[in-house]
Amino acid sequence: MKILVTGAKGFVGKNLIHGLKNRGYADIFEYDTDNALAELEQFCAECNFVFHLAGINRPQNENQFMEGNFGFTSQLLDTLKARGNKSPILITSSTQAVLDNPYGKSKKAGEDLLFQYGRDNGVKVLVYRLPNVFGKWCRPNYNSAVATFCHNIANGLDIKINDPNIDMKLVYIDDVVNELINALDGRETKSADYCAVPIVHEVKLGTIAELLYAFKQSRSDLSIPDQGNVFSKKLYATYLSYLPKDEFSYPLKMNIDNRGSFTELLKTDDCGQVSVNISKPHITKGNHWHNTKNEKFLVVSGRGVIRFRQPDSNEVIEYFVSGDKLEVVDIPTGYTHNIENLGEIDMVTIMWANEKFDSANPDTYFLEV
Repeated sequence: MKILVTGAKGFVGKNLIHGLKNRGYADIFEYDTDNALAELEQFCAECNFVFHLAGINRPQNENQFMEGNFGFTSQLLDTLKARGNKSPILITSSTQAVLDNPYGKSKKAGEDLLFQYGRDNGVKVLVYRLPNVFGKWCRPNYNSAVATFCHNIANGLDIKINDPNIDMKLVYIDDVVNELINALDGRETKSADYCAVPIVHEVKLGTIAELLYAFKQSRSDLSIPDQGNVFSKKLYATYLSYLPKDEFSYPLKMNIDNRGSFTELLKTDDCGQVSVNISKPHITKGNHWHNTKNEKFLVVSGRGVIRFRQPDSNEVIEYFVSGDKLEVVDIPTGYTHNIENLGEIDMVTIMWANEKFDSANPDTYFLEV
């Protein structure tokens, strides 16, 4: 199948093209404002499906709305008709097409033109009215509040919110791409004349800003945004794509003493925390037990032994561990335990605890193994 994508360098176009390529589609004609008209004529002669994503969102004057959103659509359809090409055509419109403003009118005009073309020429047409779209590669300070907020907060710039209680209807770019490719395969989500992305998130503008500021703070408090919340998960992925190129990394506080170091990596409210423990050669750490707190140890470098004993027993249980053979050792409650580095190099252990450390209630009691 040969696929024509107009607006190929735009936000949706770029994501769609990569989505198509990732699914094995190889013959993709990419058309944008820097392509020659002759290329459009060639693409229209050969394509088997058209994704018409090109449009104008922020013109220098209002007349360009109609020129870009209606005029180019007309040119595209005329070119297809002249080549006798009856390929299905999918157009991305906007939920603003119902509004009485220059942008909405231009989008509605483009829709009506496409519907008429489909009826006159026996061509399958699909019109997607999209709400606000967010995700990676969206241009900030253009037509997306989410993109602007992500960019500004990630770069330490101020954001402006006139009304935090505004309800936003949002679709995520990956969901858009999945739906468009489903439509390519004849599995579009359609109701009456229009198609839609089935997963829509309704969130207040102020809530979006609060989440983004929390994402920025997460590097300091080591928290992980709620990945069980679908919108938070998608918004966090979007936020990370706007990090400055020289700020992908961030430092952690290493608690260092003569035995080695202990560094907290991640903390969550419902899944505990992850830490990195480094033990110097022949050093023993631990010698304590817990009532409810439980842990998992994974030695990833070096070799050592993890020892266990119940407080009222003399039996010592030993598990020998090594970075040469990765295996997780559960630290059950009610067992005092320690870990000793038996090697001549530092031993590195990844440690997970089922709860964040609480200095007021550490549930940790010293007892030699």
